[in-house]
Amino acid sequence: MIQSVAIIGAGYAGLACAVELASKGVQVTMFDRSHVLGGRSRLLTKDGHRVDNGQHILIGAYTELTRLLRHTRVSPKVLERMPLTLISPGRFRFRAAGLPAPLHLAVGLLTAQGLDWADRLAVIRLIRFLKRKRFQLPPEHTVQLLLHETGQTGHTVAWIWEPLCVAALNTPIAYASAQIFANVLRDSVAAHAGASEVLIPRVDLSELFPVQAARYLATRRGKLRTGTTVKAIEPVEGGFRLDCDHPTRQVFEQVVVATAPYHAPSLLRSAGGCERLAKQIEALEYEPITTVYFTLGEQVRLPAPMMLLSDGPAQWVFDRGQFGGEAGLLACVISAHGPHDSLEREELEITIHQQLERELGRRLPAPDWVLSVVERRATIACRPGIVRPDIHTPVPGLWLAGDYIDSPYPATLESAVRSGVAVAEAALRRMSRRH
Repeated sequence: MIQSVAIIGAGYAGLACAVELASKGVQVTMFDRSHVLGGRSRLLTKDGHRVDNGQHILIGAYTELTRLLRHTRVSPKVLERMPLTLISPGRFRFRAAGLPAPLHLAVGLLTAQGLDWADRLAVIRLIRFLKRKRFQLPPEHTVQLLLHETGQTGHTVAWIWEPLCVAALNTPIAYASAQIFANVLRDSVAAHAGASEVLIPRVDLSELFPVQAARYLATRRGKLRTGTTVKAIEPVEGGFRLDCDHPTRQVFEQVVVATAPYHAPSLLRSAGGCERLAKQIEALEYEPITTVYFTLGEQVRLPAPMMLLSDGPAQWVFDRGQFGGEAGLLACVISAHGPHDSLEREELEITIHQQLERELGRRLPAPDWVLSVVERRATIACRPGIVRPDIHTPVPGLWLAGDYIDSPYPATLESAVRSGVAVAEAALRRMSRRH
C-alpha cells in the first residue's frame, strides 16, 4: 500500500520534507497558495529585474541544506564560498585565514585592520568564556549582557559581535538570546575552519533549492499544486481531507503544515484539538527585514562583494554583480526594527543611497531602478526564553514544519530545512508502525 502525505506550503521546510519522503517512496502532494516556490525565501520579478524577497546567506555550519542540495543534484557552483569576512572600507577589515582551526581565526585577528590589542584580547576572552561554560548560558541572558560580562570593547561590539548577531538572529543585541547566539558561535567560529565560511547563493532563492526540489519530486510521482489555498484540514476515517480552492476528495494519511507561522493557527484549529498550540504560535513575536535594491550601472563595483555599513539604517550591502547577478545591482539590508521604521519608502531609499556615498567616500550615480522589499514578519524574534513549538501536534498524523520550530539555531533556511527533515523522519516512523 502506497502511503500518502499532504504538505501545505512549498517553502524550504515543506520541500525538504517532501524530498525526504519521496526518496523513501512516499506519495507526496504539495499545496501552496503562490505560483512561485520558496515561501518567504523566493524570487521576485519586477520591471525586468529578478531579485530575491530578501538577501540570505548561509554558513558552513549549516550542513543540512547543503546536503539536500547535493541530494537533488544542485551544482556546488551555485554557492559562492568565502572565508568569514567583515569589511568596512577604510575602517575595519577582518578575514579568516585559510588555515585549520583555531589558526584561521587567530591569524585573522592578528592581521585585522581597525582593532588594537585590547580589541583582539576581548574577542579571545569571549570565545574562551563560552568554551569554559560549554556554550551553555542562562536562558534569560541577552547578547548585550554576554558582551558586557566578557568586557567587549566598543570596536568589537560595533564591528564584530553586533553585525554577526543581527545577521544571524535578526534581533538587536539588547533583546537577542545569548544562548542561541552562543549556539551559532559554537558551531561556526569555534568549530572547524569550514564551519565559519560564508556561503552566498549565486542564483535566486527559488532556483537555489525549491525549483530543483520540485524537479526531484516530479521524477518520483510527487504532485505540486501551486496557486491553491488550503482553507481547512478535516480529520476523517483513515486520515485527513483538505478543503481547498480546487476540491479534492483524496484522503491523506498524514498532513504537514509547513506554512509561515502566522498562517498555521487557523489550519490547526480547523483540525480540532489544537487550540493551545495555535495560541502558542500566535504568541510569537516577529522582526522585519527590509531590503533595498539599487541598479547603479555596470561601472559601480564595490571594494568587496559583502560589506558592513555604519552611520545609517542599512547594516550590510551585497554587490550582486560579484555573485553572478546583474552588474551594478546592490542589495542593502536592514535587519530588525529601528528608527528607519518611521521613514517613508522614498525617504528611506534616498537615505540609504546617501549612506552608501558616505561609506564609499565618493558620489554614486542616481539609481536606474529601485525596489524596496519589506518583510514585516520576516523571522521570529530570537529573544531570551522564547518558547518555540516542536514538530508534533495533539492530532496524530498532523505535523508542523518551518523555521520557527524549536531549534538550537535562529529562524534561518537551515532551521526550516532541519524541521522538514525531522517531520519526514517522524512521519516515516509512524508509517512503519501502522503498516
